[in-house]
Amino acid sequence: MSTTTQTFRSLAAELDTLASHPDQLLAALDQQARELRFPALGLDTAWQIGCLIRRVGAAEALPIAIDIHIGTQQVFHAALPGAVADNDGWAARKAAVAIRYGESSLAVQVRFDRDQGGFDQASRLPAGDYAAAGGAIPLLLPSGIAVGVVAVSGLPSIHDHALAATVIAEAIHATEQGDWA
Repeated sequence: MSTTTQTFRSLAAELDTLASHPDQLLAALDQQARELRFPALGLDTAWQIGCLIRRVGAAEALPIAIDIHIGTQQVFHAALPGAVADNDGWAARKAAVAIRYGESSLAVQVRFDRDQGGFDQASRLPAGDYAAAGGAIPLLLPSGIAVGVVAVSGLPSIHDHALAATVIAEAIHATEQGDWA
């Protein structure tokens, strides 16, 4: 089992534990958002992020769809065995939430569930275009400006988020070390 897979499983278990404590989960997600910031981000790095998510997914036989955008341009898309067309739609709708709110779709979901009784009712956004469920994380620069989004769909909500967050963290570290373009 790869280090990335171990980190993904560990983060998924940690977030599963926090799921019944919304304030603690939000604190962890907010801290994660402060840490997951790229010094710079280009198309090659976005591609490598997608490839690494795909490698982890394939090694673990995860039925996922992966979608990465820089700005409005789709720069990576893949689906693994077991993923269906609905996963593509979920990924797009979760990405729309992450971009609109400037934070992970999981954080948006937890905030709306805690504070307003759920996203679909309180947001007044069309459910066909937006889904507040874990799995989409904005690609942020140090300033907090979002330049893109990574979305994963096909696993339980928290696990989609954990996979995306794990690989984004690894990509940031690799970029800072000069290992990725």
